[in-house]
Amino acid sequence: MSEKELNALLANSTDMAEKAVIDLADNLASAKILLPLDPEFPFIGGKTLKVNAGMELAYANNNPIIKLKGVSVWGVPVPNAWLGNLKNVDLVNEFGGDAGFWQSFAAGVEDIHVEEGHLLIKLKE
Repeated sequence: MSEKELNALLANSTDMAEKAVIDLADNLASAKILLPLDPEFPFIGGKTLKVNAGMELAYANNNPIIKLKGVSVWGVPVPNAWLGNLKNVDLVNEFGGDAGFWQSFAAGVEDIHVEEGHLLIKLKE
């Protein structure tokens, strides 16, 4: 799937067309999201929250690799502690041993490959 197709799918399937965009680079998927805040929200009500997030997506040793690379709000990186110390942790390796989402996800994926502008996820049959 191309980056353009992925963003079109996001735009056609949700109300996020003007609020989110996904960028694909080598082994990296990043999202830029604009979140309008309710005017009643304390201190920053009525503003638009700008969030950037990046994840490493790859496949090695017969397992998918999914790592949170970082999150920033208004250009300021969110501390790893606030992210549950999950930055740069392989989520499949860390949590795939327990029954649940990550184990099921890993069991169903045969390959993940991300390159500039393209995403390939090959599912097991």
